[in-house]
Amino acid sequence: MRILVSACLLGVCCRYSGGGELEPSIQKLMEKHELIPVCPEILGGLPTPRTPAEQKGSRVWTRDGQDVTEAYQRGAEETLKLAKLYGCTRAVLKERSPSCGSGRIYDGTFTRTLTDGDGVTARLLKEHGILVCGESELEHMDI
Repeated sequence: MRILVSACLLGVCCRYSGGGELEPSIQKLMEKHELIPVCPEILGGLPTPRTPAEQKGSRVWTRDGQDVTEAYQRGAEETLKLAKLYGCTRAVLKERSPSCGSGRIYDGTFTRTLTDGDGVTARLLKEHGILVCGESELEHMDI
């Protein structure tokens, strides 16, 4: 099975801070499946490192007040193209991210407060029938 995976979970240094770390649960997944790395923020044209961003309502804002919604939307659309190209029906994405978070994301106050919701990419993938989970939820995914 081909599975989309947030590139930062595979150790690619593409997080907003410039970091990335190979998650042990993802390494185990790699033994059985073909993993397709994606970073929607980079696909949307954002640099690494970049100013932290969070969703507030339907928009994504950086900590310093820049509206980066269009870049996040562009990255989500490019990620969906890759999912379709590779025939991915599952995705394991970085939790709490304004792009990749699934089920719980930061609330837009930059206080590390979580709220119910999906990141821009997670939401778009789900709308197209792709099962999305975070790195700590792999046991709930039928893989």
